[in-house]
Amino acid sequence: MFHYDIKFIRNFSIIAHIDHGKSTIADRLLQLTGTIAERDMQEQVLDKMDLERERGITIKAHPVTMIYQADDGQTYQINFIDTPGHVDFSYEVSRSLSACEGALLVVDAVQGVQAQSLANVHLAIERNLEILPVINKIDLPSADVESVKQQIEDVIGLDTSSTILCSAKMGTGIKEILESILVYVPAPKPPADNILRALIFDSHYDTYRGVMVYVRVMSGTITKKSMVTMMFSGKTFEVLEVGIFTPSAVPVEKLQPGEVGYVIANIKNTSDVKIGDTLTSAQSPALEPLPGFRVITPVVFAGIYPVDSSDFEALRDALYKLQLNDSALHVEQESSMALGFGFRCGFLGLLHLEIVFERLQRHFNLDIITTAPSVVYKFSLTNGQQLQIDNVAHYPDPAQIDYVEEPWVKCHIMAPSEYLGAIMGLGMEKRGTLEKTETMDKRLLLTYRFPLNEIITDFNDKLKSVTRGYGSFDYEFDSYEQNDIVKLEIRVNEEPVDAFSCMVHRSKAEGRGRAICKKLVEVIPMQQFKVPVQAAIGGKVIARETIRAITKNVTAKCYGGDITRKRKLWEKQKEGKKRMKEIGKVTIPQSAFMEVLKAGD
Repeated sequence: MFHYDIKFIRNFSIIAHIDHGKSTIADRLLQLTGTIAERDMQEQVLDKMDLERERGITIKAHPVTMIYQADDGQTYQINFIDTPGHVDFSYEVSRSLSACEGALLVVDAVQGVQAQSLANVHLAIERNLEILPVINKIDLPSADVESVKQQIEDVIGLDTSSTILCSAKMGTGIKEILESILVYVPAPKPPADNILRALIFDSHYDTYRGVMVYVRVMSGTITKKSMVTMMFSGKTFEVLEVGIFTPSAVPVEKLQPGEVGYVIANIKNTSDVKIGDTLTSAQSPALEPLPGFRVITPVVFAGIYPVDSSDFEALRDALYKLQLNDSALHVEQESSMALGFGFRCGFLGLLHLEIVFERLQRHFNLDIITTAPSVVYKFSLTNGQQLQIDNVAHYPDPAQIDYVEEPWVKCHIMAPSEYLGAIMGLGMEKRGTLEKTETMDKRLLLTYRFPLNEIITDFNDKLKSVTRGYGSFDYEFDSYEQNDIVKLEIRVNEEPVDAFSCMVHRSKAEGRGRAICKKLVEVIPMQQFKVPVQAAIGGKVIARETIRAITKNVTAKCYGGDITRKRKLWEKQKEGKKRMKEIGKVTIPQSAFMEVLKAGD
């Protein structure tokens, strides 16, 4: 048993690029410390969602408390906080790291240092964490341990003399990892006072008990029945239960400084809990919150609409349920002329959008379509008004716009050096500017600046294809910059269709317009009359395609005889077509929306 003593607590997390073996190392640590019985053992224990298992990625962070008896006979409490490795969830990573004193940097012995491991290491270094390098997958025939060590020294600047070599799959080197955590990761600092301060690093919604808040206690104690206040929202709750994760939730008497666990306090709405906020006592609250909190702001916006308008209520309930477990998902209602009623949703990035989209389809059996994702543009009008717009339907009158600013991001791309030309070509296509190039051991680290709008749709896919899968990238928001952004309006039979319209840079407008018009001609069925499909900026048409009319040979039954008979029939047909065109409306099939969105660029 572990008797509480802050000197014998260790809090750590694992940072790694996607697929470098983080979840497998976590599985082995749980096995070695006996936290999970052998009969309950399975791959990726901490990844509860079926989506996490299929894609092999961690989406939600999971904490676990392990009790370990070291070789010297002393019992330690080791708290492991699992973090997502993907760039879209970097805010969750930064909050999880704030709850730790140390981190394992896991690097694949074959692939070496990748872009996301680099980004997450910088988050850890900023927080002064002790970082232990671990080289995983040493059992693979193409493992090159020495060059990976060299990369860790050159790129990240860490001393690799105490690097642990392991193979999580085979189970070698796992005990060394545990012993190194006890030696190198410092114990939590003893608190200066007894005022309760606990960092909220995650939360999830339990259908029966409300919101479960994941906390790391910095000072003071949390017990059952105590009243606690969230410093950001100022709301007060009574604690019903406190506990630790082993990996399932186990109630305990109290949580003390340095410990990691959960608090259940009859909280009905997840909007009352903000990740990164400070939990304090209601009777004698802390004067100021723990540092580093910021409200998560969505980066990418897209409309989500039900294919069948009668599913609107079901979609609303589903989004509300997803929001309970995903504090970063932003939802508001909107309607579109072509698609009916739906929702405007804000996401942290494209992977986040994909995951929400898949969860809606899978867990709630909904037929839905999304509009093309867009980012938030800042409009400055001539009357001095400032607008933030993410939906083309709210585009202001061009005569009143003074200038438009779009978001830019700083992007780190890592790839083997022979792909430099291909990556630079892709960078030019995406309006990027190359800031610096660093080489290390046959590999390149390129620092680019890109407009966010260019990289949210298909940048990752294109980078993977030009580098044959070896390139990896990571981005962070940089700043807003003035640019020539225009509204590209798509018209079918002279009528604007807002679902296809979008905001683009003027240099890309013509190509984008042509691509959408071509696609629409393929997917909209022929009518009894010619239908023009146009792309326009303001009043100027920049691309046009025509859907041909279905023709009927009215003179088929006239053989021989005078030409005037045929002329009469043709005239009659012409009149009919003219009248039809006057009253004719073109209905666009649902499949057309899906096709155009897939067309992307």
